[in-house]
Amino acid sequence: MRRNRLSKQIPAVSLLTGAMVWGLIWYPYRVLSSVGMEGWLSLTLSYLFALVPSLVLFRKPLFAAGFSPLLAAIGLSAGLCNIGYVLAMLGGEVMRVLLLFYMAPLWTVLLSRILLGERLDATGHLVILTSFAGAVAMLWSPSEGSIFPENHAEWLGLASGFMFALSNVLAKRGESIPVEARSASVSAGVVAAGIVLAFFQHGPIWHGITGYTILINFLMGGAIFAVNVVMQHGLSHTPANRAIVILLFELVVAAVSSYFLAGEAMTLQEWAGGSLIVSASILSGKIGKDQG
Repeated sequence: MRRNRLSKQIPAVSLLTGAMVWGLIWYPYRVLSSVGMEGWLSLTLSYLFALVPSLVLFRKPLFAAGFSPLLAAIGLSAGLCNIGYVLAMLGGEVMRVLLLFYMAPLWTVLLSRILLGERLDATGHLVILTSFAGAVAMLWSPSEGSIFPENHAEWLGLASGFMFALSNVLAKRGESIPVEARSASVSAGVVAAGIVLAFFQHGPIWHGITGYTILINFLMGGAIFAVNVVMQHGLSHTPANRAIVILLFELVVAAVSSYFLAGEAMTLQEWAGGSLIVSASILSGKIGKDQG
């Protein structure tokens, strides 16, 4: 009886673990940036270290999946998402970037309609309205009369949320592709995006590489690989509407860590807008239930 109860709790604990890691992931990259390593380079290296065990341990499902344009699109969109997310965290305020990233449910609703032909139900309309209301409340600047992101980091946060939604919608379209293959494609996508970015850099691209930074990236790669496996287990054994609520724990971890580690505190206006964006995320887990 106790074992059954424990096995039921494992998926939730897996998702909480993943949310905790992603709520803290910005800090090691800021540490690496502070010692001279560019964000795109540290991200590329850490995901390269995450890709290697994926190729070794998941070689059978990877071979069974083969190569397909859809799998490549999933990996590339996820890769751009992760690159944009980390670069945004390095250049902007953690919570503002993260809340803009969490507008992903809005893009998911719209992309599902365009790419999957899913009908927009009442909850979907509410997600759109609540997300927009939250963004306007958070970004509105009375002095400038603007509702747009303030800087390139916030634009990157918004764009990475869009790419995250795109990768999820494409993954839903490719549900027959083994989970291991999709997970490996994410790491491969980050590495590929990083290699492309290397061609647009000025000066030596290996600046900041030392034994210390390689070790940190190696440990980060191991953590990313482990958390991807853990998250996939949690997501595959948890209803979507419950999973989205658990994953919002990432915002709590990010808020606390950014306050204590970076001295960043949210204003009342940002709390109000953020609350609406979080509400939209929770609502997104109920999409489709109106039709049932």
